[in-house]
Formats: sequence, structure tokens, C-alpha cells
Amino acid sequence: MSAMPLSTSVVRVPKAGEMVAAQLRRQIVTGELREGDALPSETELMERFGVSRPTLREAFRILESEQVIQVRRGARGGGRVMMPDVSAAARYAGTLLQYRKTTLADVHEARANLEVAAVATLARKRTAADLRALDDMLAKGEALLSDPPAFGKGYDLEFHRTLMQLAGNQTMIVLLDIVSTIIESHVENFLREHRGDLGAESKAAAAHRAHVKLVQLIRDKDAVKAETFWRKHLAQVKNFMIEDPEESVLDVLP
Repeated sequence: MSAMPLSTSVVRVPKAGEMVAAQLRRQIVTGELREGDALPSETELMERFGVSRPTLREAFRILESEQVIQVRRGARGGGRVMMPDVSAAARYAGTLLQYRKTTLADVHEARANLEVAAVATLARKRTAADLRALDDMLAKGEALLSDPPAFGKGYDLEFHRTLMQLAGNQTMIVLLDIVSTIIESHVENFLREHRGDLGAESKAAAAHRAHVKLVQLIRDKDAVKAETFWRKHLAQVKNFMIEDPEESVLDVLP
């Protein structure tokens, strides 16, 4: 019986700096190191991990690029823990989508798929606290109807995020935050190009009516109608905002 051939694939061994970064990252995400905490001195960390100063500084550069620490130079410098957020992932995803020449229509469709799933989940499981949060959002939106730019740029995106947050799936929340970063840039461009639009207040009012209807469907626990209605609404938003089907992520991100 012949021996099985050995695989010729090469297993990449992590560099020492990557391994140190991984251990520090784990301490941060598990809460052992909290936001605002100063990291131990370079000397202490070098002794703890048994590494050289260049290796430790490589680990710092990795964590700084991920925005989980901030490094200050000088005599009173050192590393300080930051709260991980979605901005670094959003920037990378935006660059990747730009490279792939992804259209804005594609991004809006991804947003719709995420939100429609979240709306259906929320309608099925909504609590009294969820409804209070949604009612608060509706009141906030109503107060901004006479200021369409504020309604469109700030409040409307916050309403969409609130739906996802109340649905409760953390992975979907992060994915929507990444997509929303691109859509936020698109909204800013759109508002800039349509500044002074005489129909802006009526469009804000129409969006608010859609929010009110959705919240009522969630209140009624009608997941099917909520899902169908929200998909139709988001399709209308996409069609309204995208004048050129070939408009791409490259057109709205710096």
C-alpha cells in the first residue's frame, strides 16, 4: 500500500509581534483591559512576553491600526486602551468595495436585506421597552420634519440603526454599521446636490409616515406585513436616491 502524499501547502507561522498583539487584543475584548486603561510600560511588557522592543512596537502598530489602542510618544507616552468600534472595518470594507467597483444600488440592496430580516425578527419578539424606544424615535423624527437636512442626515439613519439594535443580532448590527457608513456618505452627497429642494419637507413627511406605519406593524406583531412593507419602502428609497444605476461606492467615498 503506497503512502499518502504529503501536502505541499505552507503553514504560515505568526510573527512574534502578531502573537503579542493577539494576547493584548484578547485582554481588551474580554474586558481585562478596559477603555482608558494605560498599558503597562514597554519594559514590563517586554519582560512579560519575552520579546524585544522592536517586536513589542510592531504589536503596538498592529493594535493601533485596528484602533483598539492609542500610542503616545515621548517621556509620558505609552499605549492606552480604546473601545473597539466599527470605523476601521468600515474603512477597509469601503476600500474593498471601491476596488470591486461596487454600485451604490448593490449597497442599498444589502442594507435592505439586513433590515428586512431585522424588522421581521423585531415584530415577532418586540417588548414594551422596544415599543417605547420606537415611539421615542418617532417623536424625535416628528420634531425634525421642518428641518429636512437634519431629518435625512442624522435622524433617518439613527432610526434604521435602532431597528437593527432592537432586533438584537450583534453580527447584523456590525454589518449594518459598515454598510451605513457608505450610505451616510451617499446621503450627504445627495443632500448637498439637492440643497434647496422645494419638495424636501414633503419627502421627509413621507419618510416619517413610513416609519409610523412600520412601528404600528411591529406593535401588532405582524412580521409578514412588516417585512413586506419595509422591503417596498427601502426599494423606493433606493430608486429615489440613485439617479444613475452605474453610480458606485467610488463616487461617494473619499
